[in-house]
Amino acid sequence: MAPRRPPENADYSLPDILAWLEAHGSAHNIAGMARFGINTEKAYGVGNTALMPFGKTLGRNHERALDLWRTGIREARLLALFTEEPARVSPDQAREMTGDFDSWEIVDHASDLFVAAGHLDELVPEFAADDREFVRRTAFAMIAWAAVHLKKRDDADFIALLPMIETHATDPRNFVKKAVNWALRQIGKRSMDCHGPALALAEKLASSQDKTARWIGKDAVRELSDPKRIAMIGQKKTAANRQRILGKL
Repeated sequence: MAPRRPPENADYSLPDILAWLEAHGSAHNIAGMARFGINTEKAYGVGNTALMPFGKTLGRNHERALDLWRTGIREARLLALFTEEPARVSPDQAREMTGDFDSWEIVDHASDLFVAAGHLDELVPEFAADDREFVRRTAFAMIAWAAVHLKKRDDADFIALLPMIETHATDPRNFVKKAVNWALRQIGKRSMDCHGPALALAEKLASSQDKTARWIGKDAVRELSDPKRIAMIGQKKTAANRQRILGKL
């Protein structure tokens, strides 16, 4: 087998990458990002539809990712997250990065990286207990990503996170409540075994006296009680059983 060719732009230095970003940015994009609540204080205005393919041409490089992150520039930080080597991201690095979080967009991509790095169990309780808005959001974004990506984890591990969701369902801050809602819905959609407990919590929150918990619950109930959604969740179980049977043949 021929050796795998390195990514097209694997040799790009930090100045090369920043020059590319500057050349592909636009003030129009910056204005659009701001309307979606993305922090554009330090940004070139490169949309993710261009940024993500460019990141693939760079390949993964831990040291370069650290350099990109330290610039504080939106697009450079996103590229750091896209091109980081998950296996080399330590819990301490993740903790340090949360101190720089200033946008839900960065939080959500970083959360996906932290899950890929294997830090769900260690960091989620810690981040959920942290009162900083974007750090707490990180905890629930991690849960949401993990519910989708960690297919080999026991469903019981996610059901065990529902009390944490209930605890923080009264946090009225926009970026927290939306992440709590996201986590609840993703757990409920993971499997039929998760669906029942998640829907039960959603219904409980929907009848809460607390305005934020009520919003989280009603929105989750709307999705998790939809017949088409339930059918899709059931199909996941059928597909999983089929794969299990085929694996034994």
